[in-house]
Amino acid sequence: MSFKCKWRAAQTLWLTTSLFAVLLTAAPAVAQTITAVMQSGLRVMDPIMSSAAITNIHGYMIYDTLLGTDTNYKIQPQMAEKWQVSPDGKTYTFTLRNGLKWHDGAPVKSEDCIASIKRWGEQDLLGQVMMGLVADMKVVDDKTFQVVLKEPSDIVLNGLAKIGTRTAFMMPKRIAETPSAQSIKEYIGSGPFKFVAAEFKPGLKVVYEKNKDYVPRSEPPSWTAGGKVVYVDRVEWVAMPDDMTAANALLNHEIDYIELVPFDLLPMLEGKKDVKVAILDNVGLWTYYRFNFLHPPFNNKLIRQAAMYAVRQENVLKALASDPKYYKTCAAVFGCGTPYASTYGTEIVVPGNVDKAKQLLKETKYDGTPVVILHPTDNKQVSTQPVVIADALRKAGFTVDLQSMDWQTLVTRRASDKPPAEGGWNVHATTGPLVGITDPLRNQTVAANGKRAWFGWPDVPKIEELRQQFARTSNPAEAKKIAEEIQKLVIDEGVVVPMGQFVLPTAYSANLTGVLDSPVAFFWNIKKTGK
Repeated sequence: MSFKCKWRAAQTLWLTTSLFAVLLTAAPAVAQTITAVMQSGLRVMDPIMSSAAITNIHGYMIYDTLLGTDTNYKIQPQMAEKWQVSPDGKTYTFTLRNGLKWHDGAPVKSEDCIASIKRWGEQDLLGQVMMGLVADMKVVDDKTFQVVLKEPSDIVLNGLAKIGTRTAFMMPKRIAETPSAQSIKEYIGSGPFKFVAAEFKPGLKVVYEKNKDYVPRSEPPSWTAGGKVVYVDRVEWVAMPDDMTAANALLNHEIDYIELVPFDLLPMLEGKKDVKVAILDNVGLWTYYRFNFLHPPFNNKLIRQAAMYAVRQENVLKALASDPKYYKTCAAVFGCGTPYASTYGTEIVVPGNVDKAKQLLKETKYDGTPVVILHPTDNKQVSTQPVVIADALRKAGFTVDLQSMDWQTLVTRRASDKPPAEGGWNVHATTGPLVGITDPLRNQTVAANGKRAWFGWPDVPKIEELRQQFARTSNPAEAKKIAEEIQKLVIDEGVVVPMGQFVLPTAYSANLTGVLDSPVAFFWNIKKTGK
């Protein structure tokens, strides 16, 4: 072969090899992704402003907390490396652990945590009580800060480790300084995942990437405590409002995870070799409804009581969970089986008594004012309760206007204090994890401080006095007595109406391992076989 031919052959080989190398470089490996159908679409993004469960789950994806709570209800350090309490019980000193970074690369500092605690403390009901006891919060250095109380209390630890809604998530100072009544505009945390803003489609799709700079703790994961180790590259939440479509997508390996499986679809998924069905939250949830105290007809206590007598818990729970093995009736506003459980009000909220409801309505001379009940059509946890409530109230003699909407629209609307005819409401129902309601400070629904209370805005000063007493006592017997008094007032005034407790199944691909038992849907610790 001539030199010229050899040169051309070598040139061709070099070009082919180079092109192949470029193609390899230009075509990265497909990211390992968990595709999940959650309880509803995500539109409201601020986990401090909103108490919606889906917003709180989003919070756990991208933010982190100073403290966590493990499966034994023990408070553990999380972002904090440690904390110390002064001998007089008034000063809590927190030291941040090494390696904490915000998603934009900036280090997490004490000033960020103080700003975050302040913003959380303005919106969260437990936080409001805590901040009422705070004398000062001050930076010691970039990694150390103090919370100084007016009097001894363990409320600081309980507040910062709170599970449920409006968790005390830490944010950069510039974001945390956003007024608490105004939604944040940037979604930057220090948590195990990063929010991918460019791929966000409100209500339809949310994408999270693994935070490669995240330094997890060394302890095993346990609820919100321990190591949050991420093994996949991405998590995508996709909306599938039709439950059958989601179930078929799981069976066909098009998605990996369904957070909440409707009970009527369980036979379709149970026993399939490629699918696992499990109760991941064995503690469970409670379901309840709220009156709007600001507008007729439920600005009248007797009319609230008439409505409470009208609704039978068993009917609500059957519509929600169908099988009694998944639910139980319960009148306790702090949860049945918890240290502050109470049976007071059982005869009012559990059996249902339409005749009593009609009698009370007659006594109040109810004038037929329409009752606007908010009905979410796309949230499997809350879509049946308003229908049952509406039917019960009609039978008792109420004029009912059941208004249907998607869950995120409801979440926005229930925050409106306008009259029902102007976009407000009279009744809304929802659910919440039992771990978030186990005492008078954690349970945001029992707060009754008027316009600062949770949606419904009850104003019962005696309840607030008792909650303050509860925050200050260290005597278990006294705490139990205070909680019992609060239960009585809550039921008598109709501050919140419990409708029972239940558990919900989750379904996921057998290709996923490490799915955690927890009261919140967590996506760390999960490994996926294949792409």
